[in-house]
Amino acid sequence: MVELKNELLTIKVAEMGAELQSVKDNNGREYMWQAGEKWPRHSPILFPIVCSVNKDTYTVDGKEYHLPRHGFARDTMFTLVRQTPEKVTMALHDSEETLKVYPYKFNLAITYRLEGNKIHVIWHVENTDTKEIHFQIGGHPAFNTPSGKLDGIIKLDNEEPMDSLKSYIDGSHEMTEIPLEADMGIMEISNNLFRDDSVKIHKCQTHRAMLIDTNGEPAVTVDYKCPVIAFWSPFDKQAPFVCIEPWYGLGDPRGFKGEFKDKPLMNHLQPGASFMSKYTITIG
Repeated sequence: MVELKNELLTIKVAEMGAELQSVKDNNGREYMWQAGEKWPRHSPILFPIVCSVNKDTYTVDGKEYHLPRHGFARDTMFTLVRQTPEKVTMALHDSEETLKVYPYKFNLAITYRLEGNKIHVIWHVENTDTKEIHFQIGGHPAFNTPSGKLDGIIKLDNEEPMDSLKSYIDGSHEMTEIPLEADMGIMEISNNLFRDDSVKIHKCQTHRAMLIDTNGEPAVTVDYKCPVIAFWSPFDKQAPFVCIEPWYGLGDPRGFKGEFKDKPLMNHLQPGASFMSKYTITIG
């Protein structure tokens, strides 16, 4: 476990999955869900897929491969590359094991950087193969609700009517657009909000989500530029956390049978090329 600290925040990052596992302010208040039976994770890295492929199976050049939901990065040990008091970078490279389930060579680096009350989460994917590679990547940070119950509100930076994707409790979805359950950019957190699994907003309709505390102030703000932002808490478990998930990708739509490269919101890299993006968590 790696610890970073400044005058306002202390965070902990595990080398397993390069997972952010703790965010505390200088009063010792914990903002990250601390795992448990209602959900055993904190903030997994989603790579090389987001959500699921149909029946955990996908096709590259006619050959079938198998990946579990959200891919393998979250359950793989990363290597510590560099650490300073306020910044850490961890990396994952292709291996014999990854090539069995994902037939591409790559470097994946995850950086966490503290800046005041902000945590910058930076993703860097490099194609080290001799052919074009295809991938998706996303974040899945789980934040404790300010009340300690599954309630409260999420305020988005777009007050206009927005659409979300039609989802199902098994985690699948259709590309059909339905009205987002929000009024002037405000979503009420409740078990019912997650009756169809996650709420998925695509087409870059919003770039900021704020988890509002009981005084009407933002407890946690997440800023992102990705094409999809998802919100999730496990249905019918009354778990006192909400995941705010920036995604560069989507799972297979129901009935999808195409090649891996043709999945919705797939990212493509030519040999030697790289992809970089980030999202930012602000506390208070």
